[in-house]
Amino acid sequence: MRILVLGGTQFLGRHVVEVALGRGHEVTLFNRGRTAPELFPEAERLRGDRDGGLDALADGEWDAVLDTSGFVPRVVRQSAELLQARVDRYLFVSSVSVYADFSRPGVDEDAAVARLEHETEDYRSRAYGALKALCEEVVRETYGDRATIVRPGLIVGPWDPTGRFTYWPSRIAAGGAVLAPEPRDAPVQVIDARDLAEWCVHLVEADVDGTFNAVGPEAPLTMTLVLAECIRVARSDARIVWVAADRLVEQGVQEWMELPLWIASPEYAGHSLVDNARARAAGLRFRPLGRTIADTLAWVENGAAPPDPPAGLSREREQELLELFEHGVEDRR
Repeated sequence: MRILVLGGTQFLGRHVVEVALGRGHEVTLFNRGRTAPELFPEAERLRGDRDGGLDALADGEWDAVLDTSGFVPRVVRQSAELLQARVDRYLFVSSVSVYADFSRPGVDEDAAVARLEHETEDYRSRAYGALKALCEEVVRETYGDRATIVRPGLIVGPWDPTGRFTYWPSRIAAGGAVLAPEPRDAPVQVIDARDLAEWCVHLVEADVDGTFNAVGPEAPLTMTLVLAECIRVARSDARIVWVAADRLVEQGVQEWMELPLWIASPEYAGHSLVDNARARAAGLRFRPLGRTIADTLAWVENGAAPPDPPAGLSREREQELLELFEHGVEDRR
């Protein structure tokens, strides 16, 4: 196949390109050339900007486009419409954040999506999900049954620039007392970027249309199980100090970012219980969590991970909280 990847050198896009090349496809990358431009010399590389700099895409035909870098509907429309007559399938990577209501478990692909409260293109704000939903609409309007919409949950593994999962394997590998949020049986959903990449390429290979929640793993996962697996894989002496969510909120600890995987707000009770049956029926498979943890740790130890990612508590802040909660419940795992 001839596959065009919009992006292709950071995190999910990077894994998508590796999978596509590994399966013998002809890959073209379109990006600004700012992130790891030396990658994939065997692929055709087109330089430009998604927002008004699409001249390099004026010619050429592809069997599929994999859009891993679309966040603003106006910008997505530019590439979608330009390529409409020269592409057989357009796969857009969206997000489960499109859903309007996470207060209950079991959100599936037919659930209502969020709408913008006011006009904005600031996808780094609370409008992220609503903007992604509008991007999906653009792709569907332009491609009809030639559109494939993939809605991942938290994407994890090597080359993640955010640290939203990497924090836990790294912190536990360092050992000692580790602050963790109650409830310890809170559900967790993550998907390894490599599993997602393999499945995205499979979807375009098989010419599959539709909308899919790309969340995992297949078996139920909890915070306790995640941390226990981190301890096992890292062979760590870490001692987990569990602290009640309300006490953490009182101290201003930020959900999701300062303590990744944790959301205390009741309106997000179903955020990590999204239904993935449709994606599994379409071939989505998951590697063992231990392998993701081991590979993430190896990536960190090799020095390739960002030294100061945006997610996670600093050691100084964690120590302050541990001292404050010294009478909290402790649990060895």
